[in-house]
Amino acid sequence: MQAEADLLRHRVLVIDDNPAIHADYRKILTSEGHAQRSAAEAGLFGAPETDVARPVFDVDAALQGRDGVELARAALAQGRPYSVAFVDMRMPPGWDGLETIENLWKVDPDVQVVICSAYTDYDWLELLARLGHSDKLIVVKKPFEPIEILQCASALSRKWQNARALKRHVESLELVVTDRTKGLEAANRQLRHLASHDALTGLPNRLLFDDRIAQAIAQAQRQAHEFAVMIVDLDRFKLINDSLGHRAGDDLLRVVAQRLSHAVRAIDTTARIGGDEFVILLGGPVTRAEAIEIAERALECMEPSIQLLGIDVHSSPSIGIAFYPRDGVTVDSLLARADAAMYSAKERGRNNVQCYEEGMTAATQDRVKFESELHEALRRGQFELHYQPKVDTATGRINSAEALIRWRHPQRGLVPPGDFIMVAGECGLLDAIGEWVLFEACRQAKAWQREGLRPLRVAVNLAPSQFRLANLVDQIRRALDAAALDPRFLEIELTESAVMSDAEESIRILEAVSRMGVLVSVDDFGTGYSSMSYLRRFPIDKLKIDRCFVEDMTRRPEDASIVRAIISLAHSLHLKVIAEGVETPEQLALLAQLGCDQYQGFHFSPAVLPTAFAALVRQEPADAEDEASRTHSKLAALVGARS
Repeated sequence: MQAEADLLRHRVLVIDDNPAIHADYRKILTSEGHAQRSAAEAGLFGAPETDVARPVFDVDAALQGRDGVELARAALAQGRPYSVAFVDMRMPPGWDGLETIENLWKVDPDVQVVICSAYTDYDWLELLARLGHSDKLIVVKKPFEPIEILQCASALSRKWQNARALKRHVESLELVVTDRTKGLEAANRQLRHLASHDALTGLPNRLLFDDRIAQAIAQAQRQAHEFAVMIVDLDRFKLINDSLGHRAGDDLLRVVAQRLSHAVRAIDTTARIGGDEFVILLGGPVTRAEAIEIAERALECMEPSIQLLGIDVHSSPSIGIAFYPRDGVTVDSLLARADAAMYSAKERGRNNVQCYEEGMTAATQDRVKFESELHEALRRGQFELHYQPKVDTATGRINSAEALIRWRHPQRGLVPPGDFIMVAGECGLLDAIGEWVLFEACRQAKAWQREGLRPLRVAVNLAPSQFRLANLVDQIRRALDAAALDPRFLEIELTESAVMSDAEESIRILEAVSRMGVLVSVDDFGTGYSSMSYLRRFPIDKLKIDRCFVEDMTRRPEDASIVRAIISLAHSLHLKVIAEGVETPEQLALLAQLGCDQYQGFHFSPAVLPTAFAALVRQEPADAEDEASRTHSKLAALVGARS
């Protein structure tokens, strides 16, 4: 009960020109008055004091209305406003009760008012007409009963307290709603930005770009002027992405986005519409010369090298330009023509600018058709493997084969890999084709064994992107299991640049492959950027000397020296050496003199169909122990020695 009494302790203002009335109010409302009254009652009636706590108020008094209003103003400034004011009606010579209440509510609109007067100067309707706050106003007739004053003070102060609590609660809710609304607005702004901008580069995406170009078309129609669309595609981006990894590729795209944005004008829009392809809207009016000038500026901004993983990389763009309305009047037609011009720039050597001309679309359509046929080739089994013998330099015997893919096209005939591998990489088919090659090569190696051919190892080239697949080791294991082929009869070949792009990750992958018993060869050795310290740590078994050194080594002493150094390095690391592209007896003789272990090339045989390869092997005399049986992968040999 005491807690409730504390809760009801409010400030009360009494405005009356009679000081004796002030004493009466204090006697009724304050704790001192309660105590005196209780004691007097006890003395007169002998009744015990009750334990029930009575509401207690702090009372301030003023003799005139103006003074009372100033007290209310000060209390409000202190943060301790009055909850109830008792106001007399007649207080000469100053304000009367109504004027006092009007000014009081101007200062504190929330204070509850009790009019205490012996005179009926105004009836209730007149009071309401003038004051207008019936919910905050009570009239008590003098002389009043103490219980009337106590009830008015208690009820109105409680009402005042509840109103303030409700107001605070509403304000708190409003604050919460405001904060959440601001949060929702910020989230909506972020969602709108994410929906219309590329997450990687921060540039507008295809959705926003389509809207901008639609606006440009509408404006160009009204004002009868030209504008241009430029498509910018990075040359050999997939090579960088596959060799250095996707993080490096992402870093490259961010730098390219910044450089292109700086190359264009403020009125232009640079967007990324996917992969390594950017598109720039050159706002009109713009002339052909101006568009070409901006495109050449974009070429210049891309000339400085970009450092990725500590390596200085040079990335050039191919740019195609189409003009509205000359080359197209719709969004799709303009982008298609600019795309055709961009492919024309690639065909003309890359790193250049081409404006759309009639006939370019046909070339683009041919490329799209070629890509579609490539997808069909994989589904319809139009690919086949030819096998080129790898020959022992000393004995002249075939000891293994390299599987090389060909495309048996229904109309074009036999298509070499150089004509479709790059396209397969650009349209995302290279990994799927690589998986087919792996499974087919294992199947063929086992098929030869079942036919009675002496066991031969088959080498398969892995594309850089295939080498970085998370499931590569599992893919190799599944290919071996599907063919029931012993792992020692499979060899994988990787380019030097693919192995060195992420040396630590390459070590992890190659160790897993080598432990299976599969041999590992580094292809095109001498053309990349190998670190000798990493080369020593790689679990590799063979190095293949690139054909560019073999081709001229009989005429160029420098190339012969490079070949000699590679052979010496490999042998010091206990690796075998294979030379590729051997086409003349002179090249073979020099390789034998330098100690090269194996070779392959047209001098012995081109890549041939499986039946022809088997015939070449059967022509050789039988040997009790073949090279495939003698050679083991580096880690598999260590595991075998420990066991």
